[in-house]
Formats: sequence, C-alpha cells, structure tokens
Amino acid sequence: MQVIEVNSKALSKKFIALPVKLYKNEPNWIRPLDKDIDNVFDPDKNKTFRHGECIRWLVIDAKGEPAGRIAAFINKKTVSKDNDQPTGGVGFFECVNDKDAAFLLFDTAKKWLESKGMEAMDGPVNFGERDKWWGLLVDGFHIEPNYCCNYNFPYYQELFEAYGFQVYFKQFTFGRKVRDPFSPRLMEKAEKVMKEPGYTFRHLEIGKLDKYTEDFRIVYNKAWARHKGVAEMSSLQAKNVIRQMKPIIDEKIIWYGYYNDEPVAFYINLPEVNQIFKHVNGKLDLIGKLKFLWHKYTKSCNKMLGLVFGIVPEHQGKGLEGALVMATAQMVQKDYQRYDDLEMNWIGDFNPKMIRVVEQVGGDIVKTHITYRKLFDESKPFKRCPVQ
Repeated sequence: MQVIEVNSKALSKKFIALPVKLYKNEPNWIRPLDKDIDNVFDPDKNKTFRHGECIRWLVIDAKGEPAGRIAAFINKKTVSKDNDQPTGGVGFFECVNDKDAAFLLFDTAKKWLESKGMEAMDGPVNFGERDKWWGLLVDGFHIEPNYCCNYNFPYYQELFEAYGFQVYFKQFTFGRKVRDPFSPRLMEKAEKVMKEPGYTFRHLEIGKLDKYTEDFRIVYNKAWARHKGVAEMSSLQAKNVIRQMKPIIDEKIIWYGYYNDEPVAFYINLPEVNQIFKHVNGKLDLIGKLKFLWHKYTKSCNKMLGLVFGIVPEHQGKGLEGALVMATAQMVQKDYQRYDDLEMNWIGDFNPKMIRVVEQVGGDIVKTHITYRKLFDESKPFKRCPVQ
C-alpha cells in the first residue's frame, strides 16, 4: 500500500467516491452532497483557510484502488485554546477494515501535524465549525445520519482506539416524538420564565434575516466561544452560516429569547434535510435540485433537527432552555403540525446542564459520537475535556 496526497481534481473525485463504494450495501448510510465535502477543502468556500492549513491523502492498495482516505488540518484559532499542548485535527476518515491501511493513514497525518509543531490530534473532526462532520459514530447505526453528521462502520471505533486515540468527549443525539407531552417540571419552569418581566420569545422572520443573524452571532459568542476549542464567530462567518441554512430554513422552528429586547438565547431547529438529500445521490445538479424542490414542497421531511441552544452566561440556570422549547412546542404541536419527530444533535457530555434540560424535554439518547484525542507523547497524562 502507498499513500498519495490529494492534489488534483481527479484525486479529489476519488476522495469523494471512496465512501460510495464502501457503503454500497449499507441501507442506513446517506451519501453526503459532493459539494458539501468539496467546499471544506476549497479556500474560496471555507474561510477557515484564512487562519489554517489543510491536506488530504488516499491510501492505494496493491491493485491500485483507493482503500482509505484522511484529511489533516490546523486551525490556528483553536490550536492552543484551552489545550495543554498544540493540537491539530484529522477527519473525513474512511477505510476498509484493515488495520495496516488505517494506521498508515493515521501515521501520515501525525507526521504532517508534527512537522507543523503539533503535539496531539483530535479526530474525527472538521476543518471548520463543530456543527458539521464532528465525532465518530459508536452507537445508533440503525438510524439514518442527519445532515452533515458522520456515519461510519462500527469497526472504525476499534481502529481509532487501537492506534491510541482516547475518548476526549462524547456527543449525544437525543430523539423524541414532537407531540409527546413534556414533563410537568419542565412546563412549570418554562411558564415561570415566560411570564417573568423583561423576557420575550419570538421566532425568526425571513424578512428580517440580517437582524436575526447578528442576534445569533452575539449569543453564540457569549455562550459558546468560551468553551474549549471553540473560536469566536465574526459577522462574516455568521452571515455565511445563515446563508448556508437559508434554502432550508423554516422560520417557525427557530426561536430567540430576549431580555429587555437584548438577545440572550436561541434555539435553532432545521428540517432534517437528509430525508430529502438521500434522493439526490450526492448530486445537487439540475436534476438533484428539481428532486430537492419536489420533496421540499411535498413536505417529505417530517423530522426536525434540534441543532443548537445558546444561552448567554448571565441568563443560564434560569430555565430559558425550557422556555424556548415550550415556545417552539406551542407552534409545532398545535398550529403548525408538519413534523412528527425531533432529534436534538451534538450535546456534549461536558455539558451536563444541557443534558438535564434535554432529558426534561423527554428525549432519549438515540446516537452517540465520540471525539477522540491522540497525544503524540504518550508518556504525558491524558485529560478528558473538562466539564463546563
């Protein structure tokens, strides 16, 4: 076997095509959109290149066919943030069930990261924001993946751990039926907050998207940028995030909380569009777009994806999460009965407060992803992500 750098359009196509071959007999795998993967590695599309570096490889077997792939990257904004050592990342790992092939990919990425001054690597992670392509699926293989979420074979866990990756944190996906009742305790706390003077709650309005984009950025930076490994979001990045979401936004399931008209909280839900994208086979060309529009307007998508909460620190612990959930529920359980299921994505085990909130909402853990860390000097003590 040999490893080759992905440095041409032809090799980029092979990088994209490899999972299609690997998962051809896996009924629950949904092919990601080709453009979503390509855009990660395009400096004109991915602004992380302004303060980072990225490289990709394929491992080629004895028959000259791709047998695995990996990417390695450095985000200078997060390399040393809250880390005991400079830490890079690896991601987009796919491989046949062959330890030699997998270890060759890991070794290649490690060597490159060491040459850049890194002393550890996290994986599988994204070259960009944490809401996409983050973590290795270790439980929930019977459920189709959500949009821009990793789905992989169970044996990947063994490959990562055999190489020396250790659990840095776990990410849980909770699921529930939209019209199931909430716990009395959650309803009591939420109603109390919703009646408290100063607090107001309203859903996003497409006609005022610039305002809600800036409100999102303000809350995000106060609530999330203080967390380990999370960089502050600029106005340009916030606009880019919302711009990417705009074609699928359902304004009635994105809710904000305000205190004296200042943004203090958000709860972002999106239609789970992988239910639509699974019909386009990775291609959002003319035919793919027509299929997308058909399924969008025939309401094929009946699952909501609870993407992220954000509560500014001074308003945490007051029950705002529950109030946002109840505000959304009042809409989708009564006046807007489009959705049957809700999955709440990306809840880290380092955030027990949010786990308790989601448990009160009534969800059960339906998927688990793991973000691993590999220390290059294994004599150093390994530390898990601290509870926040």
